[in-house]
Amino acid sequence: MRSLFGALVAICLWAGAAHAETYPSRQITIVVPFAAGSGTDSIARIIGQQLSVALKQSVVIENKVGASGVIAATYVARAPADGYTLLMATNSTHSANPFLFKSLSYDPVKDFAPVARAGSYVFMLVVNPDLPAKTLPELIAYAKANPGKLTYASGNTTGIVAGETLKSRAGIDVLHVPYKSTPPALNDVIGGRVSMMFIDLAPGLEQVRAGTLRALAVTTKERSALLPDLPSLHEAGIPGYDVTSWAGLFAPAGTPGEIVTHLNDEVRKIIADPDAKAKIAVTGFDAFSGPPETLAAFVQSELATWGKLIKDAGIEPQ
Repeated sequence: MRSLFGALVAICLWAGAAHAETYPSRQITIVVPFAAGSGTDSIARIIGQQLSVALKQSVVIENKVGASGVIAATYVARAPADGYTLLMATNSTHSANPFLFKSLSYDPVKDFAPVARAGSYVFMLVVNPDLPAKTLPELIAYAKANPGKLTYASGNTTGIVAGETLKSRAGIDVLHVPYKSTPPALNDVIGGRVSMMFIDLAPGLEQVRAGTLRALAVTTKERSALLPDLPSLHEAGIPGYDVTSWAGLFAPAGTPGEIVTHLNDEVRKIIADPDAKAKIAVTGFDAFSGPPETLAAFVQSELATWGKLIKDAGIEPQ
């Protein structure tokens, strides 16, 4: 009996080791909550391409757009916990949505296994260049002189929270125009159909440099190294303004620990690689990573941070 038990244990251990050694044996899908051309999409594609080389398996990006990332997050939360379906999550799916929706079809903590932090975004406030305001104080003065005339677009929850926080703290009346994703929102600001928006650098920086958008400030408390001449909203007239966005890779809850560790190791190598880091930096994304446990603790702290931001901005859950 003992020998039979020992044999069974050995078989189980061998099977577990074989499972870890053979992963991945087929295509991996990284689900992105936002459209192609968005900042999250750009980061996912750079990491996915490098991950494909490292794992010697194809890694495809699948964009599941809508409902501020709820569709994508729910899809991955319900996927098999085998490491073949991952989510490039952001503060939209894992920090803000629990406070923006009365009911949510997933739990950002219980339904996911944190894999690796990818880094943080820089968002900036941009306006259509036909708008007379060239600085944040001028924009606020114009908005106060023309209540209800200005509009702001949003393609994600960061855009919503940043916009409502500006309205609340500056005491201005600006109409919110929501979009399913950043690209169409950006097009309407460029075309003058909407006055302004908060946008991450990946889709917005080229337009600013081309003169089709005018940048007024960044949302982070400190200036961005990519736009050192652009002030933060904090220093430009809204003391304490600080809206910082982030991205990270997650698997469905219950994904075997050895798979999570394997993925974490490879993602951290990619982000530490100078060539990959340079490609990511061009998108205006500050790439850095760490162990899964650090990402898990970060998610908890960000839930508190974004919950307060949303409450202070007076945003009611829908």
